[in-house]
Amino acid sequence: MSLNSTLKAQHKPFPIIDVLIPAYNEENSIGKVIQDIPKSVRNILVVNNNSKDNTRQVAEEAGAIVLNEPVMGYGKACLTGMSYLANLDVEPEILVFLDGDYSDYPEQMLAIIDPILKQDYDMVIGSRARGNRESGSMTLPQVFGNWLATSLMRVIYKTDYSDLGPFRAIKWDKLKDLGMVDQNYGWTIEMQIKAAKAGLKTTEVPVDYRKRIGVSKVSGTIKGVFGAAYKILWTIWRYW
Repeated sequence: MSLNSTLKAQHKPFPIIDVLIPAYNEENSIGKVIQDIPKSVRNILVVNNNSKDNTRQVAEEAGAIVLNEPVMGYGKACLTGMSYLANLDVEPEILVFLDGDYSDYPEQMLAIIDPILKQDYDMVIGSRARGNRESGSMTLPQVFGNWLATSLMRVIYKTDYSDLGPFRAIKWDKLKDLGMVDQNYGWTIEMQIKAAKAGLKTTEVPVDYRKRIGVSKVSGTIKGVFGAAYKILWTIWRYW
């Protein structure tokens, strides 16, 4: 039974779902990402994070709402997108975060929001560790970093996360209550730590992962790898 059919059987309306995509120099991939997002979402919001290419134009032509955020930073882009959504006349009920590099499979979005709709979870992480990863889609530092971070959270915060995957969904009201502040590499782990400390009902679903289009801004450079590692460890310590 499809998700729509299940909700109709339960006499529940389909929720308002928006998608937020931070994007930096993703002109070759952002159109593909937008195209593969299920049509049941309301807004696709791309935050153009100081791109030097045609990311904005391609995203607009694909049908997305595009915001410009000149200050670099993954978290900064996410905060800009959230600020825009918070000022809409009708705010979303569920917000989905998705990367713009086409490494995720946007069509798996319904599987990610399914536990929220059917089992009343507050947040769902798309776990690459539990899904099928294309060879070479994650570097060794990425794999090790995810293992280390999730292991530390398991010990300190008693969580059961297997990944810091950016493909995730969360109830909008719960997200606002978390008081997110990180402006760069610590965004995903901050959300997971704060969700655990707040007692949110969370789970993971397996998602597939492929080689991204273009070069990663984090794992593709030595500076990015060490910067992300430092920020992740610092965030774990900070909230501890």
